Amino acid sequence: MKSWLFPSAGRKSWSGEPPFWAADALTWPWMAAQQPDRERIENNFEGYVQGAYKSNGVVFACIDRRQQVFSQARFQWRNFRNGRPGDLFGSQELALLEQPWPNGTTGELLSHMESDASLAGQFYCTKVDERGGIGRSATGPGVRIARMRPDWTSLIIDAPSGNPFNLDARVVAFLYEPMAAVPMGGRSEPVTLLPDEVCHYSPKPDPMARFRGMSWLTPVLQEVMADKAATRHKLKFFDNGATPNMAIKFDKDTRPEAFELFVQKFNDAHRGADNAYKTMFLAGGADVTPLSMDFKQMDFKVTQGAGENRLAVAAGVPAAILGISEGLQGSSLNAGNFSAARRLFVDSTMRDLWAKAAASLAALVTAPSGARLWYDDRDIPFLREDEKDAAEILFLQAQTLRQWTDAGYEPDSAIAALQARDPGLLRHSGLFSVQLQPPADASAMPTLGEPIISPNGSGPTPASMNGAMNGR
Repeated sequence: MKSWLFPSAGRKSWSGEPPFWAADALTWPWMAAQQPDRERIENNFEGYVQGAYKSNGVVFACIDRRQQVFSQARFQWRNFRNGRPGDLFGSQELALLEQPWPNGTTGELLSHMESDASLAGQFYCTKVDERGGIGRSATGPGVRIARMRPDWTSLIIDAPSGNPFNLDARVVAFLYEPMAAVPMGGRSEPVTLLPDEVCHYSPKPDPMARFRGMSWLTPVLQEVMADKAATRHKLKFFDNGATPNMAIKFDKDTRPEAFELFVQKFNDAHRGADNAYKTMFLAGGADVTPLSMDFKQMDFKVTQGAGENRLAVAAGVPAAILGISEGLQGSSLNAGNFSAARRLFVDSTMRDLWAKAAASLAALVTAPSGARLWYDDRDIPFLREDEKDAAEILFLQAQTLRQWTDAGYEPDSAIAALQARDPGLLRHSGLFSVQLQPPADASAMPTLGEPIISPNGSGPTPASMNGAMNGR
């Protein structure tokens, strides 16, 4: 079997997994075919960038809103004890993520991760240094993170059986082929990197592949094209005078020269938004008949708003958070509903992306023993309302812990049971609260003037007498 990546090489066990848009072009050939009646989106990375991200306001807003929250997280180490997460702490090893390149920040790194993952399905990066070291060999001065453009990066798959579709297939390398510096010069010499030298972040797995991700834009490309078509339709409406389409009838004896002259003068005087609402003067025999409804009756808000909402759903951003028309009406902006939408966005979209980003970036740093790379969201303003909920939960947990310890359970077992939510882990100390003890027998208590004999046989002291009386 020849290699997909190097057909002329004749390798039998190596192949490159194609990007998701290459497979989609075979599945939906209409996406790559010429369609003169619509503005198509090229089925590749540049097509997604130029045809969707840079030319559609809703797509840009979806990615931008995800970036705004996603990029505010920081990275810390997290201890794990007996499989349970512990405290967050920092170390010098995290400096690479805190300043990924000169004058760079963690937020900029996360912004690149989000944009590449949204538009290409995956984000790649590795380490480089000033001496030319790449990946594992980047140990010299000036170590920094270098982004690998996703459409120039390929996953190399090897299978001992020789078939990259078998169960024994695995990713053995990443091939980076940047464009040559000389115009029209093709690709530069490829760079091969091992899996542990590359951060591969692909939050949305492609169901047609085992190792690569998929852009969330792929299922809604038709919605993007429909939204752009509706926008162009509105623009044409204003270009043609911000009035409905109309037909002008002339007398059957009108000469062609007079007809063409009238059309030219009419367009000059009435076409375009600057000429809208002018009074129309018609010569003898001309009759105007409207062919369509006015702008309000065409109801673009409903038509285009439904498409915008589907884009927001695909991006995992609630309409109220995105600020589109579907999220700015009715009860969507009520305090409780907006808070629920914000919590849904954070818990279902952002925390999922943060956790996957931390696991991916772990390939670039060395973790301390017993710790894993994790995200720190404690300083994100968007999550401040969650702090109140967290404080209430902590208060209830403290009350539960107090009740268990007052009942005589060992404090360590009470904490373990609270964390695991399993009362079966509680261990009793054998000691009970004073309220559970029977009342003391008054006849057994010493009376005033009666000597108290200590266990060692010595007589009482004034301090012991006072203590006995106070204890009584």
